[in-house]
Amino acid sequence: MNTIDTHLLKEIADLERVPQGAYNIRKNGKLEGRNNSANIVIESKTDKPGIDIHIAPNTRNESVHIPVIVTETGIKDLVYNDFFIGENCDVDIVAGCGIHNSGCETAEHDGIHTFYVGKNAKVRYVEKHYGEGEGTGQRILNPHTIVYLDEGANIQLETVQIRGVDSTKRYTKVELAAGAEAVVTERLLTHGKQFAESKMDVVMKGEGAKTQVISRSVAQDESVQVFYPQVEGDAPCFGHVQCDSIIMGNAKISSIPAIVANHMDAQLIHEAAIGKIAGDQILKLMTLGLTEEEAEQKILDGFLQ
Repeated sequence: MNTIDTHLLKEIADLERVPQGAYNIRKNGKLEGRNNSANIVIESKTDKPGIDIHIAPNTRNESVHIPVIVTETGIKDLVYNDFFIGENCDVDIVAGCGIHNSGCETAEHDGIHTFYVGKNAKVRYVEKHYGEGEGTGQRILNPHTIVYLDEGANIQLETVQIRGVDSTKRYTKVELAAGAEAVVTERLLTHGKQFAESKMDVVMKGEGAKTQVISRSVAQDESVQVFYPQVEGDAPCFGHVQCDSIIMGNAKISSIPAIVANHMDAQLIHEAAIGKIAGDQILKLMTLGLTEEEAEQKILDGFLQ
C-alpha cells in the first residue's frame, strides 16, 4: 500500500498497519487483503459484489475490520456485505470508506450492510466516512445499514462523517425482537455546497425492546442537511430520539423526527433542536487565550464527540 492508502485507512479505521485477527480490505472495487480467524470467516459472494461474514456463536473479545478505500477517479463501487453473528457473541466490527479523488470525474462507493444478530449477542459497529483529494470530481458515499436483532440482542451502531464528502444519502433500518436493545449514534459535518440526507427506521417489534437514536450534526457554509429519524413501537417498549444540530453561515438544516406507537404500552419520546453557537461560549474560551476561530473549532469538536 502507498501513503495515500495508509492515510485513508488511518482516517476511517484507525489502522496504521494491517490489523490482527479477521479483516477484509477492499480497494477500487477489488480485494486488497483478507484474513480469517478461528471464529470469524469471511467469504466472497458468488452472485454479486460483496462478502459474507460469519461469526461463530459464543465468540468474545474479537474484532473484524472491513474498510473500503477508493483512490481512482471515475469509479462507482457497490458492495453487499452480510453479517451472520451467532448467539452470545460479544464482538467489535469496524467498517468505513475513504475516498481520495484527484481527478475530474465522480468517485462513488455505495455499501449495503445487513446484520443478522443472534440471541443475546452484543455488537459494536463503527462506520466512518471520509473524503479528500485536490481534484474537482465529486466524492459520493451512500451507505445502507439494515439490522435484525434477535431476542436479547444488543447493537451499538455509530456512523461518522466528518468533512470531505460532497453528497451522501444514508438509510438505516433496525428491527428489534423481545428484550433487544439498539443505540444508534450519527455524527455528521458538512461544509461548502455538500448535501447529506439521513433516513432512519427503528421498529421495536418485541416486548421489552429499547432504542435510543442520537443525531449530532454541524452544517457550515452553503451545505444542506435533511434528517428523517423514525421510531416505531409495536409492543410494550421504550424509544428515545434526540436530534441536535449547529447551523452556520448560509447552511440549511431540516430535522423531521417521527414516533409511531402501535401499542398502548409503547413509550416514545423525540427531541429536536437546531441553533447557532452561543456567543457567550466563544467569549468564555477567548478569555482563556484562544482566538475566535480556535474557540469555534473547540466547540464544534466537543459537540461532535
